Amino acid sequence: MSRRGGIHSDEHAGFDRPGRRSRPRTKDRPDFSDAALATVITVDRGRYRLRLEGASDDPGQGLVSATKARSLSRTRVVVGDRVRVVGDLSGEEGTLARLVEVEERRTVLRRTADDDDPYERPVVANADQLAIVTALADPPPRPGMIDRILVAGFDAGLDALLVLTKADLASPDEIVAAYRPLDVTVLTTQPGADLSDLRERLAGRTTVFVGHSGVGKSTLVNALIPGLDRAVGAVNATTGRGRHTSTSAIALQLPALPDGGDGGWVIDTPGVRSFGLSHVTPDGIVSAFGDLAAETGSCPRGCRHDSTAVDCGLDQAVAEGRLAPERLQSFRRILDARLSADTY
Repeated sequence: MSRRGGIHSDEHAGFDRPGRRSRPRTKDRPDFSDAALATVITVDRGRYRLRLEGASDDPGQGLVSATKARSLSRTRVVVGDRVRVVGDLSGEEGTLARLVEVEERRTVLRRTADDDDPYERPVVANADQLAIVTALADPPPRPGMIDRILVAGFDAGLDALLVLTKADLASPDEIVAAYRPLDVTVLTTQPGADLSDLRERLAGRTTVFVGHSGVGKSTLVNALIPGLDRAVGAVNATTGRGRHTSTSAIALQLPALPDGGDGGWVIDTPGVRSFGLSHVTPDGIVSAFGDLAAETGSCPRGCRHDSTAVDCGLDQAVAEGRLAPERLQSFRRILDARLSADTY
């Protein structure tokens, strides 16, 4: 009879030796196909507020709170995600359901902290449309920021909408002219203005509102949803920058249209002061600007279209009057920053 370590093998087999691997492993994953479907409407310190699919149109119905299952500990869940949820779905105070699965996303709007930051951050999922909210004054518009957000939106496959606020303080003509070649719908608003055109653009869609602080995103959302009373903030008189009032993204259902049609959803996001594009390739940046991409056909092979480019078709387009110099300057500011990030 063989021995192992001084113990007969048949005696050794008789001992119960529990351990971390005593339970047989399985490759079978739990099936949550019958679990309830819900949409994430806000995230707050590890708690997810969900709206169950098929709930009443009453905005207060079908809401539950949940935490992520351990299997999703490394999965980033954001507002707009469609998820599977199990457990207590009553929504009663003090109850928590369990978020067990994230459905495949149709679209994802992403950003990075800076152009040399390798870590992309999903902002929202499953939006159809991007509304860039920009004030015409107090604070003044920042075309560079608008361009960056547009690039991220186009890269995500979202339709773009530029909403100019505070039109009572400055003319929108210059901004409107700058973005007309990009086939971007531009709407202007001011306090007390009729928002019918904007409501029409939002109807039946999920639209994410993005912009830097103080431009009036929350004020606009309050006007679209009477009685909401989202916190709004003033602009710092010294720096000219807005103060952050929204601290987390939230999805909000818009009132039904006068004819009973679906008013859509808006996702109000916190103000941003930078919008890094390290997740977008340089070719993606070029293709995001339709008027510019159309002028690159005459470029020499390997042309990067940046400020160091020689014989670039974009410079020729400016010289021949088909492209505004300011447009090219804004584009190259983004592209130069993106290309320099690749050298780190």
